Amino acid sequence: ILAPVFVAVVLAYLMQGVANFLRHRGLPAEVSVGVSTLLFLSGFFAFLLGLAPLVWRQLMALVREAPAMIEVGRRALVTLPEEYPVLFTQQQVNELTAVIQTEMASIGQLLVTKGLSSIPSVLATIVYVILIPLMVFFFLKDREQLINWFAGFLPKKRPLLDSIWRELNQQFANYARGKGIEVVIVGAATYVVFAIFSLNYAALLGLLVGLSVIVPYIGATLVTIPVLVVAYFQFGVTPDFYWVFGAYAVIQILDGNVLVPLLFSEAVDLHPVAIVIAVLFFGGLWGVWGVFFAIPLATLVNAILSAWPAREVTPGT
Repeated sequence: ILAPVFVAVVLAYLMQGVANFLRHRGLPAEVSVGVSTLLFLSGFFAFLLGLAPLVWRQLMALVREAPAMIEVGRRALVTLPEEYPVLFTQQQVNELTAVIQTEMASIGQLLVTKGLSSIPSVLATIVYVILIPLMVFFFLKDREQLINWFAGFLPKKRPLLDSIWRELNQQFANYARGKGIEVVIVGAATYVVFAIFSLNYAALLGLLVGLSVIVPYIGATLVTIPVLVVAYFQFGVTPDFYWVFGAYAVIQILDGNVLVPLLFSEAVDLHPVAIVIAVLFFGGLWGVWGVFFAIPLATLVNAILSAWPAREVTPGT
């Protein structure tokens, strides 16, 4: 129910950076908000009318191509006992083939069920397309009024809460803006590279790779599977396959070692284990939004623990 509100809040954080930049260049606050809103609407409808239809067409093409790809995979599995008799037996291959067929039948049934019940989702999406830009505009325009209204319900003297709020606001803003920029750069770079190699479904895979950066470590690992599968079924084990995989690996390396440090230089460093635990914990609590905000929420927990008054222990107690 609150999904469009969360989307609008994230987008408002993204555009607030643009509004602040314009204000610092001397534009009035109202003009800065108006320009930011126009830029957001331009990008929003460019995605809606340009990229989204292309991705949808490629997704449908992939769905139509899936049975043929599965058949090629099945034939490759059948040859494994002959090529690698020490590692694979015919019984293992038969069991694996049966499991795959069962899972594909379940997926097909799920798609049919979802297709029959998709009309309410389409109507809800249309409503979201109208509501989200409106909420983004008002979040930008009335930001201070909304914050002051919420603060009116809190105690007047709240130094600890004020300290935590400043940390929370800064981390959410930095993280949302940084992730937004990272998604666009990584997704666009991946699409261009895949298009250069004439890889099928380049726009769809580019979008998936771009969105995968939202979930640190786990997202990149999961999205590698469809990239390799599509490249394998298109090129086979050829130099083109290795070129695609190498280019994709370079993108991931540059993202992790160059882009992320540049975008998140002001963020509090967290150990990779802490990041994975935060993703699992908050993702289990709040789904996609818990995953998206796992790092700032983990940083918030750290800020609360740091700001919490330490209990002095006197000798002898």
